[in-house]
Amino acid sequence: MAMRILIVGAGAVGGYFGARLAEAGRDVTFLVRASRAEQLRRDGLSVISPHGDVLLTPKLIGAGEIDGPYGLVLLSVKAYALDAAIDDLAPAVGQDTMILPVLNGMRHIDVLTQRFGERPVLGGACIVATEIDGKGRIVQIAETQQLAYGERNGEVTPRLHSLDATLQGAGFDAYLSTDITQAMWEKWVMLASLGAVTCLLRGTIGEVVAIPGGAALSLQALDECAEVAAACGHKPSEAFHNRQVAAMTALGSPLTSSMYRDLCKGAPVEVDHILGDLLARAVAKGVATPFLNAAFINLRIYQAGLSKHA
Repeated sequence: MAMRILIVGAGAVGGYFGARLAEAGRDVTFLVRASRAEQLRRDGLSVISPHGDVLLTPKLIGAGEIDGPYGLVLLSVKAYALDAAIDDLAPAVGQDTMILPVLNGMRHIDVLTQRFGERPVLGGACIVATEIDGKGRIVQIAETQQLAYGERNGEVTPRLHSLDATLQGAGFDAYLSTDITQAMWEKWVMLASLGAVTCLLRGTIGEVVAIPGGAALSLQALDECAEVAAACGHKPSEAFHNRQVAAMTALGSPLTSSMYRDLCKGAPVEVDHILGDLLARAVAKGVATPFLNAAFINLRIYQAGLSKHA
């Protein structure tokens, strides 16, 4: 029997991977809010991508309409929407359900295991740059489209083989990982350093490093994040470090973070989950993070301003 997949949210990330899975013939249903459901029923789920455009009529369901457990719940909401999403998806979680979260940071793992227990919750990490345009379409702005998944204890279980078989050949790069927690930490280091630099200095990596001293600040952010990860038992690999040094100092690079793109739109940012939680761990381990602290305070001021005018 084909695995039933519930995609929680049809936003930039969940909508992208869900559309690819649906296009590949997988049994995919999207759990969406009423406003997004209305738009998708009217216009369809549209993806604009260098890997090929997609337009399909998705299967949609709303909160309170779930009819039983799903085999896989792919959770890809913004971190600040996690609590509400958990309440909505809870009826979809049964004894054999796998929850695959691809949120940023690590805090969501604690939240999910407290609610559903250890067994259902896999580790997951995705790298994809997508955004929703003014027409509600998902636009992929870089070619990378990776989704990694694994048991958090590193085992390769029968259910993981089943998941891998379902996700392979679906139009994106799918990876079964035997060290998914390390992969999640390395992604966190990447996102936190990139987010801190682009948001605090208000520019792309290319714009930052074009200014004298910009590259040094970019590397300082990366070093601070890597030191926190190492203190928490997840020192980034040398290969990862070398890639990030190159990426964070590349002349002319258009690279930005999702937090920076949200900031430019005047939208909420995941400051507490990407930077705040990392800084709390830094304090607990006695790691100094002056650049990250400055970025965190800057973004908290921005976030407070949004709340004031909401």
